[in-house]
Amino acid sequence: MADAVIRSGTSDIGMHRGFQVANGSALIAKATKMERSYEEAIKCLNSRFGLPKPNVEDMKGSDDMVEWLELLGHSVEDLDALNAIHVAGTDGKGSTCAFAASFLKAHGNDTGYPQKIGLYTSPHMKSIRERIRINGEPISKEHFTMRFFEIWDKLPDQSTTALDIPRYLQLMALLSFHVFIEEKVDVAIYETHLGGEYDATNVLRTPLATAVTTIALDHVKLLGPTIQRIAWHKAGIFKKGSLAFSTLQEPEVATVLEQRAAGKGVVLEFVGVDSTLPTNAAVLRPKVQRINCSLALAVVHAWLSVKAPEGQSRMEDNIIQGIEQFSWPGRYQQINERNCQWFLDGAHNESSVRYAVKWFAEMAREYQNNTVTPSRILIFSQFSSRDGTALLHSIAQSLRRNDIHMQYIILTTYDERRDGQTRIDRNLKKRFSAEVQERYAETWGNLDPTATVLRGRTIEGALDRARGIGDQNNGMQALLTGSLHLVSGALCLLESDYSI
Repeated sequence: MADAVIRSGTSDIGMHRGFQVANGSALIAKATKMERSYEEAIKCLNSRFGLPKPNVEDMKGSDDMVEWLELLGHSVEDLDALNAIHVAGTDGKGSTCAFAASFLKAHGNDTGYPQKIGLYTSPHMKSIRERIRINGEPISKEHFTMRFFEIWDKLPDQSTTALDIPRYLQLMALLSFHVFIEEKVDVAIYETHLGGEYDATNVLRTPLATAVTTIALDHVKLLGPTIQRIAWHKAGIFKKGSLAFSTLQEPEVATVLEQRAAGKGVVLEFVGVDSTLPTNAAVLRPKVQRINCSLALAVVHAWLSVKAPEGQSRMEDNIIQGIEQFSWPGRYQQINERNCQWFLDGAHNESSVRYAVKWFAEMAREYQNNTVTPSRILIFSQFSSRDGTALLHSIAQSLRRNDIHMQYIILTTYDERRDGQTRIDRNLKKRFSAEVQERYAETWGNLDPTATVLRGRTIEGALDRARGIGDQNNGMQALLTGSLHLVSGALCLLESDYSI
């Protein structure tokens, strides 16, 4: 299994410029001519997961990224030619990037430009290849494998003392740059990993446009402790000479963004909900998606005004097509199955779970039978007990505010299948502890003493438990939230798309 491979590759520990890193054994030794398969590429990539990270003050990694790019034969000028759109924020980064890509694809189909749209986001739902897309499609296994080993063979390995080795996300960012440069995309849309100022993607020197989505408290340990400090990090993507946009923000956040923009010589435009967006589009039902879509549309208009001003008059039809083509699995997604309705959203901070609950309440009422109310179930998982407890409080408050009650809560882990088998390119994560579930059970028992609290060791078990509740009653409606890992595993199981 993949877990065993990962652990065996980290058995020998060495020191490397202040960090402890895995020596990697034969699995990742470059002296060994390994089989150049997709599976081996994933194993090599996963060997970089969990390497010790520097403190945020030491995360000034753009110099290393430049050096690594040069080893690959790429320069910062090559990045300039990507005509990039760079997006940071707390909530809605991925959706905003996906909307922008969809609008540009629709425009390109209509006018002939742009023809190749690169999209880099994280994490992924089912396959690591989803993180690197061209024209909306994940790159193929063959393409991923070829490009991965092209960079793997040129980058420093664990035996090198001259440079730090790229960690997991840095390696993914380097791979995306390599793919987009070699494929000569017309535009590359980049979602930051974490923060902005010191993010690996911030090696982009002159993006054509930058955008900041709604900012809230998240990753406080690394970016905080205050929301103002988090905003400072996010605004690090602003670049002089680049167009800059943001959703409407809380006053204290807006002030920081404006100050950072002014300090960089950037004119920042705040974007409200676009009144011209269609009112009947299903993907825009959640208000937050209208916010994200509006920001993406403003960025695309700005990008086209620079790169293809003659085509601006065609955008009205392209907007409709872009919204119709939009798909972003795991975010505000509904799946119907017999008498079960699954509502999935990978929200994992207090503000985003409130949006998820509001969406669930609206959709659940709309889709229920007029004569009977189905059982309603919360399926929840979150590795961090501190963050998870706060999320449960936020969910409970939002349920009361939206006047909807969950008769059951099923607490589960990130483990997907009962038989222990795992997808080769699942999102990697740490192991759950039983104490975390105990704490969550106690927390929900205090928040809602009338609810039945159930616990499961796997996501598969939680789904089957929910199905059983539906069979015993008048069907069921389940909200799955709290973690992208939970939603990722559930999607693969619900859609019977499980590649081991």
